[in-house]
Amino acid sequence: MLKIKNLLIAFLFLVPQLFFAQYTDVINSNRPGETMSAFAVGKSVIQAEIGFYGIKEKHDLLGYDATGLGTDLTFRYGAFLEKLEFVLDVQYQMENFDTPYTSYKKNNFRQTVLGAKYLIYDPFKNYEKTKNIYSYKANHRFDWHSLIPAVSVFAGANFVGADNPYSFSPEASISPKVVLITQNLFGDGRWVFVTNIIADYITTDYPSYGYVLTLTHGFNNKWSGFVENQGYKSDFYSDAIVRGGAAYLINPNLQVDASVSTNFKNTPSVLYGGVGVSWRYDTKHKEQEVELKKQSRKEKKPKETKGGKSKKEVDYQEQERNRKSKYE
Repeated sequence: MLKIKNLLIAFLFLVPQLFFAQYTDVINSNRPGETMSAFAVGKSVIQAEIGFYGIKEKHDLLGYDATGLGTDLTFRYGAFLEKLEFVLDVQYQMENFDTPYTSYKKNNFRQTVLGAKYLIYDPFKNYEKTKNIYSYKANHRFDWHSLIPAVSVFAGANFVGADNPYSFSPEASISPKVVLITQNLFGDGRWVFVTNIIADYITTDYPSYGYVLTLTHGFNNKWSGFVENQGYKSDFYSDAIVRGGAAYLINPNLQVDASVSTNFKNTPSVLYGGVGVSWRYDTKHKEQEVELKKQSRKEKKPKETKGGKSKKEVDYQEQERNRKSKYE
């Protein structure tokens, strides 16, 4: 177990070419990492992100070993505004525990969150990077504007059922969750750095605070990957996780991915890996864009008279006739 974890950690930090990039013309998925991106999926866009994973735990102090399977589903829908999306995030997990004295099972919803995300600030709105046709160096120097991040806020609620073994309380509860999201784009968008600052279960006896940092990059238009560090702390449970993986874009609306994760302690030690798929339905969004373009062209089209000539042509011909009659 220790050898596997050491090899994984070395792989994550010594192979910087595994990253994941998101482009505006293809699906904007949060998988396979745990961060939320700052940008919404788009108005009238429906997106589903689902994954399956296996997990292995070992607790040296309590003396138990656990193996299990789980699934996580994120449903995203853009509504009302391009900057706004609604999010449903559900995770269900099943585990078998073995101790020196007994064996038992644990299965339930590990997480159920419903909320909304809104883009507060977009640094690239009304901004266009100027190009110097006379200087290669000027065009390829570091863009200081890229240090300004896009900023979003997620606000939602945790729903926990009664007698949930993954809960800190046997009673059912609803508690707030708030996330501050920043996102930087480097190198024409092929490098992406996303930060999530999280306050979870805020009004309960065991509030949790954490962060997720994700550095991503695309190899090309199909392959991409990422490395990630996640930490969270509460009186109920604290941990630090490193994670890495890759994704493959099948078409602009369909992506598959795989990832592995581990932590740095043995109370318990955790190792898990999974695969997933992300799918987007954006036909209505594209129809709206086409309609807006048609309206724009229609507004710019010059008015025509009954003879098929534009008003500008008629005015010019009238001026010419007046000019000639003046000198006759």
